[in-house]
Amino acid sequence: MLTRILKWSAIAALAGAFFSSPFPGYTTFLQFVVSAAAVAVLVQAAGMGRYLWMSVFIVAAFLFNPVLPVGLSAQIFLIVSTLTLVLFFLFLQLLHANPRLSIVSITDRVPRSESL
Repeated sequence: MLTRILKWSAIAALAGAFFSSPFPGYTTFLQFVVSAAAVAVLVQAAGMGRYLWMSVFIVAAFLFNPVLPVGLSAQIFLIVSTLTLVLFFLFLQLLHANPRLSIVSITDRVPRSESL
């Protein structure tokens, strides 16, 4: 659930940069939000065994790193932001983690034991 919230907040922050005039510290805010969401997606992709998605979001986390920012021109930053927005949206829509049951269900098709 936290990962989904982070993904939607990154999508909203990236989309907000396109549709409104951002405030002066918006780039730093955008870097924090997108890098946190990229790390969360990276962990989720690692748990799912999706190593290609992991490598893509490692690059996204590196490009939006607020600690050691990468200097990009305005046009390149716009292209990178657009691609990252599309990546977050694709990951949100295409890949869903299957929920795991914490205990064996009594409605399981393969009975584990017989009742008395």
